[in-house]
Amino acid sequence: MRYAQGGGLTEERRVFREELRMEAAERFVRGDENAVIAHDLWVSVRSVQRWRQARSQGGPRALASKGPASLPLLSDELFTVLEQVPAKGPVAHGWPDRTWTPSRIKTLIGRRFHKSRPFTCGDAPRA
Repeated sequence: MRYAQGGGLTEERRVFREELRMEAAERFVRGDENAVIAHDLWVSVRSVQRWRQARSQGGPRALASKGPASLPLLSDELFTVLEQVPAKGPVAHGWPDRTWTPSRIKTLIGRRFHKSRPFTCGDAPRA
């Protein structure tokens, strides 16, 4: 899964992070201190504090993964197409130089796939 398509975490990484939270929850029950848990699990003390608060308010289920942060704009098939489109280069798509920028990729996605999210950079090619 790609960052732009899944909020930044793969399924394996989400599972790993959930396991960390569940391990912390077991240690909350044993009475371990936040700093000790954070050190042992290699996470920040603030994360452990948030997990402890979430668990105290919502129980162990509050620490379960809620899935990806956002839904993908493109299907896997369309993302495969997108990976091939920039190979022609920015000039072939109407820009005056050979530099790909995030805003140009966003414009290309909007044109080619009719998909967009709010964007403020405004790097559209000049006609």
